[in-house]
Amino acid sequence: MTHPIFRKEFFVETAFEKRFQAMLRSAWQRHSWHVIVADPGSGKTMGIRDMIRAAGSPAILAVTAPKNNEEEMALGNQFFTALGLPLRGRWSDRKPKLMGHLHQYGTQCLIVDDAHDLSLEHLMFIKELTDQGRLQYDHPLGLCLVAAGRGNTIPLKETLDLPDTTWLQFRRRLDKLEPFCRVAGHTSEEVREVLAALEKVYCEPLPQLNLRQWAGSIYTWLTQPVLDPTSSGRVTMDYLMKLVTTALEWTYQAGETDVRAETLEKAASLLVLRRDTLRIIDGAGPSLDALPSESNGLEQSSGTEAEQSLPRMSSLRNRLLPPRNRWIRLDLESRTRSSPPNRPNARFLGEFPLTSSVFWRVVLRSWNVPIVQARAPSNRMVGSCGSSLTTNAKRMLPIPDNDGSSAKRTGAWLEDSKRSEKQISQREDVIMADLRVDWDKLFDTVTSQLANAAVGKPEKIYDMTIGVDNQW
Repeated sequence: MTHPIFRKEFFVETAFEKRFQAMLRSAWQRHSWHVIVADPGSGKTMGIRDMIRAAGSPAILAVTAPKNNEEEMALGNQFFTALGLPLRGRWSDRKPKLMGHLHQYGTQCLIVDDAHDLSLEHLMFIKELTDQGRLQYDHPLGLCLVAAGRGNTIPLKETLDLPDTTWLQFRRRLDKLEPFCRVAGHTSEEVREVLAALEKVYCEPLPQLNLRQWAGSIYTWLTQPVLDPTSSGRVTMDYLMKLVTTALEWTYQAGETDVRAETLEKAASLLVLRRDTLRIIDGAGPSLDALPSESNGLEQSSGTEAEQSLPRMSSLRNRLLPPRNRWIRLDLESRTRSSPPNRPNARFLGEFPLTSSVFWRVVLRSWNVPIVQARAPSNRMVGSCGSSLTTNAKRMLPIPDNDGSSAKRTGAWLEDSKRSEKQISQREDVIMADLRVDWDKLFDTVTSQLANAAVGKPEKIYDMTIGVDNQW
């Protein structure tokens, strides 16, 4: 069973986060524009979230670049949602008011995460929004376009290098010294500092944890060409946390108080050597750590008892009238069809006339009755008919075919309706009288008939589906 702390997400102020948040803070204070790039999984989103939490006000407004939607309204709606404003009205009416809301809330810096997904329309909308703030409100805004990239690639640079006037103006607004920035990952010494912080985080389940002694080996494993294709010699926080948490979970499950080198090496091989290995999930699949609650067990037990007990008879109002043509159809399937596992039931195909006039009503109940030689605790005989029972349904009186126009009914029609309702009530009383039969004798009769139909197959349990041809 895994300790709950291994499932929690927490923020560690690593060397990368310090560098990254320093750039965000600089853009906030100086109202400068930057395109900030870092490796995928380095912790950019976590740093933005912690920066907003530390600001404690709408001074920093962070959104995520819209995916698969290049319209400017998609990005504008993100800003409205970040401010907590409703998205009511047409976009053409809401668009001119957005900068007014930013000025009213005191927003000083805009951060767009996953900026590599921004379209030309999105960038033009950002330029128009900030120009409006400068002209109408004298409200300068800082801008940080945070993108993911590896090596020397700089997202958005090709777009901003276009010779159009719009992009020349956009490029001019970027910071004069640091327009495009890359935040580097962790060095070997910085990895050791991260491991020291993790020792304090996981001291509760592993009181004797010492990760710093394996800092060199961990750094070597995480700078392999598979995980560091650009040979930067830097470690990302995502790979580091995956390696450490996997090894620590295995250590905790083994009942140990400190991680061993073999456990770390095994976890590293999963990330490096078997990173793209296709794992086959078969059988019961992954097991859940949490045990089922007692309430679920009670519900299951009560449901089993309900299936084994006889259901209550439905009310007289919802009971159906006997059909004119009564047959019992037993669905016999071919011998070649295999039955599902753990379900020793077969189905028959054949039909014979129903001798009893009330059996069609009796089979609407469910009971446990042995049919042939049983291999299961019990078999259920379930009756069905062409019409389904509807709870709390109102009786609809028959309307003649030659009912005429849809004009208002006369008093004579109402008298006929009452007379028909009285006749139906009398028929229901007759039905209740017919139901007073010898149940044991009826069960023996049905059992013998079904056993004769299933002669030659005494080794199977038969799941009988009784269908009644319901013709009114």
